[in-house]
Amino acid sequence: MGAGHHHQLYRPGDTPVHRLPPQCKLAAAAGFALVVVATPREWFGAFGLYAALLAGAAYAARVPPGFVLRRMAVEIPFVAFALAVPFIGIGERVAVLGVSLSVEGLWAAWNILAKATLGVVASILLAATTEPRLMLLGAQRLRLPPLLVQIAMFMLRYMDVILEEMRRMRVARESRGFVARDVRHIPVIARSAGALFIRSYERGERVHLAMLSRGYTGSMPVIQDLAASSRQWLVAGMLPGAALAVLLGTWGLA
Repeated sequence: MGAGHHHQLYRPGDTPVHRLPPQCKLAAAAGFALVVVATPREWFGAFGLYAALLAGAAYAARVPPGFVLRRMAVEIPFVAFALAVPFIGIGERVAVLGVSLSVEGLWAAWNILAKATLGVVASILLAATTEPRLMLLGAQRLRLPPLLVQIAMFMLRYMDVILEEMRRMRVARESRGFVARDVRHIPVIARSAGALFIRSYERGERVHLAMLSRGYTGSMPVIQDLAASSRQWLVAGMLPGAALAVLLGTWGLA
């Protein structure tokens, strides 16, 4: 994979969360998400405690709230969909501020917003404390399909290359006086996209041949020891373990 590859979602630091092996953090985030999804939508208190657990994890990782909030823009499509559900839902309806809304739609909107928000925040914290390269190596340690892991590795490695190619093509168009303003310019953009695909495909062929000439046999060598100790697994398991305890405790009180 080469040298470290920092991403805008990653926030460098030297905290206990940053130092955990990536496979531990991946498993912890996945376990937390499973507990959140399994929680009935009517258990408001449980969702509040889940949010408190994430706040504690963010504090331990020294990830400020503003950093998380700015990166939650990815959730906007879910929010838009959730806000539309009460209006288009069927069944019993209730008036809210003079507007007729579906009761089942309101429950569905809350369910989507609560669970999606918690999942997004957990993912942001994972990305903020784990370099993308290490995250993929952690997935490899968790025995995810090697082919998928390698595809993700190459995508990460060459994403910046493709974006830079797109930038050069845009500069070349604009230097010739072209500026996309309306639908009449779509054919030009489409031809640019086609050219970018051909260039990327040809680059991929050259990279693959270069790898084969250097002894590539279908698997990437692991040059960094990512073994996790029992203590590290225990620390990583505190988040999903606490969430599971909240779920079981609320279930017992229900």
